[in-house]
Amino acid sequence: MKALILKEYKQFACEDVPAPVAGPADVIVAVKACGICGSDVHGMDGSTGRRRPPIIMGHEAAGVISSLGSGVIGWKAGDRVTFDSTIYCGHCEFCRRGLINLCDNRRVLGVSCEDYRQNGAFADFVAVPQHILYRLPDGLSFEHAALVEPFAIALHAIRRAPPILNDTVVVVGAGMIGLALVQALSQAGCGRLIAVDVAADRLALAAKCGATTAINSATEEAPAAILRLTRGLGADLAFEAVGLPATVDLTLRCLRKGGAATLVGNVTPKVEFPLQTAVTRELTIHGSCASQGEYPACLDMLARGALRAAPLISATAPLAEGAAWFDRLYRREAGLLKVVLKP
Repeated sequence: MKALILKEYKQFACEDVPAPVAGPADVIVAVKACGICGSDVHGMDGSTGRRRPPIIMGHEAAGVISSLGSGVIGWKAGDRVTFDSTIYCGHCEFCRRGLINLCDNRRVLGVSCEDYRQNGAFADFVAVPQHILYRLPDGLSFEHAALVEPFAIALHAIRRAPPILNDTVVVVGAGMIGLALVQALSQAGCGRLIAVDVAADRLALAAKCGATTAINSATEEAPAAILRLTRGLGADLAFEAVGLPATVDLTLRCLRKGGAATLVGNVTPKVEFPLQTAVTRELTIHGSCASQGEYPACLDMLARGALRAAPLISATAPLAEGAAWFDRLYRREAGLLKVVLKP
């Protein structure tokens, strides 16, 4: 089969490799669409330590079951499916509590780190365990279904700190996850939904996705602007979808006393934390990692149009052109957000 392989840092090749073999509880999925995630782009230069070459990346995917392991039940060849990006064991203490995203034996498709190597879906075929599969609703395209993973991340973050009717909510960062948050929050009854970013084109897209106010923090002091919009109080909730020291600090400064911040972005392993702001204003800080069973709700919402993948897809392209698209995303080409590759 053909696969897009990270051969060396920042060096890809589309090559012939052996097709995966299904274990007893696995299915082989013929991949029809796979999105390039921001974590793949960040990881391709070695900076995250989680994309160590050689590796087939890719974890935002959808396709058709081509074959099944001997122990698979409830699925058949030809079924249209997507799958969780996280392979959880189902047996550890956290899985038994339903906290599958915190599994002690967690693996992520398309990741190679110190602890494991798990090839992903930038390939003709990928092997996945049956327990992470989800059936696609009729009429939902493979390209749109491939984006269920970032929408599930957004829904999980909102479940960590759900807005109360008419809350003022801020989303810091209008990348893929931030825009998915904006879309999902727009369905949750927010009174005011504020998007903050440094890119005018992404803020314009945030407005189309449901943000009632867009603030460019490169040209305007975002916390001061939010205070003006909220009678000097600050936002009730804020979601940070970048993961840099400046954006985490901005997120906390946007909040009212007693407000809550949910940290979703994960670009850097450590940030300087404004301890006195959090303590004296009695802020609640939530971490949010991956998703925890939100896929069915996301798939239903995508099929109904309550969530919309189309505005977030900048381009679709053949897998063979993947190296060029990775380079364009890595160079932060203006106007590019989500690129979907099709084997």
